[in-house]
Amino acid sequence: MIGYLSRCLVDKGANERGVVLIVVLWFFILLFVVALDFSASVREDAMAAQRFGEDVEGYYLALAGFTQGLYSLVQPAQLAPGVSPQAATPADGTWSEGQLGKGSYRMRLVDEGGKINLNRVDEDLLHHMFRNLGIEEQRAAIIVDSILDWRDADDLHRVNGAESEYYQSQPYPYTAKNGSFDTIEDLLWVRGVTAELFYGGEQDGVRIVALKDLFTVDSQLARVNLRTATAPVIHALLGISLKEAQRFAEERRKIGQSTFADLIRLVSPSASDLVQRYFVFTPPSVISIEAAGYQEGSKVGRSLKGTVRLVGGNRNVEILRWLDEDAAALERNQE
Repeated sequence: MIGYLSRCLVDKGANERGVVLIVVLWFFILLFVVALDFSASVREDAMAAQRFGEDVEGYYLALAGFTQGLYSLVQPAQLAPGVSPQAATPADGTWSEGQLGKGSYRMRLVDEGGKINLNRVDEDLLHHMFRNLGIEEQRAAIIVDSILDWRDADDLHRVNGAESEYYQSQPYPYTAKNGSFDTIEDLLWVRGVTAELFYGGEQDGVRIVALKDLFTVDSQLARVNLRTATAPVIHALLGISLKEAQRFAEERRKIGQSTFADLIRLVSPSASDLVQRYFVFTPPSVISIEAAGYQEGSKVGRSLKGTVRLVGGNRNVEILRWLDEDAAALERNQE
């Protein structure tokens, strides 16, 4: 009996020590999990703080680029008599770079008058443009009629167009504007306009010209400024190849100060009539300044876009639009 009780006491002590050991092991596992979670949380917070810091630095670098662009428009530059600041710093979409501390920025000036006014363009010119862009005829007819329906004040749709009845039938219903376009992005609401058409890209090795690069709602001109029109706009209006249009833009930049006649001579004789029909030659008055900023070694950047109107003899500016976006969005515009 005594031996049996002794064995029971020994077994009980061993069991208790085993239970204590298991509890201790679970306690250390819990501490390990808590420490691992805390470490991951601290690491994520540190990375978020770093990204935020880089984002703020990128913003102010982009702002420096914007300010540089603004200054180049209104500065009392030491120019030859009769030469305007716009001639010295052409608003033709050419990118320039700058350094500030350990960061850098990119900036360009884009004359809104060098694009096609979406609220003024007529039906014939829209068909002409889409034909030159290589858009299939039926698809072009849908887009043209839908643009005109979006702008007009009534609810009667054209043969290939769309009014609120069509848009209300979509998975996410909305109504037609029945008024002028407020922004170029409003085109994305129009029937037939896809993201591929709006943002452009490449298909089967062929570049798709972005509609956002052709149109504007801020131009004060009835026609397009040949002095600053970009290659995609020239391609769409004249029907020459995009490569030829780019060559024209490069030659235009080389000759600097020029006249309308000088620029007409840069295009083929067959296109000269179209140039006089669709283009004018005038100093820019409404200009978009696009800028992006990047801190050295950072993968995070910021971009800004401000549209300004020159007033008071080009000595003052009025800001019409202001847009902050991530740098990736501006990289798409650089394509």
